[in-house]
Amino acid sequence: MGIANFSNYTKYKDLINALPAAYTDEMIQSEEFLLERDEKKKLEIYYAPFEYVNERAKVVIVGITPGLHQMKKSYSTVINAKGHIHIDEEILLEVKKKSSFEGPMRKNLVQMLDELGLHEYLGVSSTLDLFNEASHLVHTSSVLAYPVFYNGKNYSGTTPNILKTELLKKYIMDGFATEIGAIDRPLIIPLGVNVSKVLNYLADQDYLDSNNILLGFPHPSGGNGHRHKQFAENKEQMRLMLQRYFSKDMTMG
Repeated sequence: MGIANFSNYTKYKDLINALPAAYTDEMIQSEEFLLERDEKKKLEIYYAPFEYVNERAKVVIVGITPGLHQMKKSYSTVINAKGHIHIDEEILLEVKKKSSFEGPMRKNLVQMLDELGLHEYLGVSSTLDLFNEASHLVHTSSVLAYPVFYNGKNYSGTTPNILKTELLKKYIMDGFATEIGAIDRPLIIPLGVNVSKVLNYLADQDYLDSNNILLGFPHPSGGNGHRHKQFAENKEQMRLMLQRYFSKDMTMG
C-alpha cells in the first residue's frame, strides 16, 4: 500500500482544504489547480488526489482519466476528512474508495465482471465486494491519473489521439507506467478501446505483460451504446483469458 511516487498531494492539500465546503466547479477548474495546458490541442490537466496505489492488488481496473464528477468527489473527500483523518495515505485511500466508478457505471461494470465469473476466481460472492469489504484485492486507476479536459469537457481518449499527443504521453509514462510497475503481475482490465491501446503500447515497451490484460472489455458507461454487443462478441475469449491467467497464477504461487 502506498502513495504514488508522482504524487503532488503535499503541494495541493492545503489549497484543497482552504476551499469552502460548497465550492463551485470554477473554483477547482482554476489556475490554482491547473497542472498543464496545451492551447493548440485545447487540453487542460488539473490536479486531483488520485494518488493511492494498492500494491497488493490482484486486479487493476483502468479507465482513461477521472472526469469532473470524480474530481469533485475527490476534493470533497479531502475536505470532509479534515480534522478526523490525519495521515495522507489514509486520506488518499479514502478518495479512491469514495470516487472509483461510482453510480450506474459501477453497476454495469459489476454485472459484466460477474458474468465472466471473475468473482469466483477471487473467492468473493460478487465483484461488487471489490468496492466494499474486498477492496484490498483491487486497484482502480486511469492511464491519465489526473483529470484531463478537452475543449472544457471530460477527455474521452479519442480527440486528440492519446498516444500521439506529447503532453498526454508524458503523463502516461510518468504516472500510470510507474504505478503499474509497483504491483506484482495483476490482472489488468482496460475499460474500452482507448485504454486497451495504451496498455498494448506499454506491453510493447515491456512495462507490463500483455498476457495479463483482459482485452475486449467494453467501457461500462451508460452512454456506450455498443456495450452489450461488444461484450457478447468478446465474452468467450475473455472467459478463456481469465481461466488461463488464474491457472498460471496458481502455478506461480
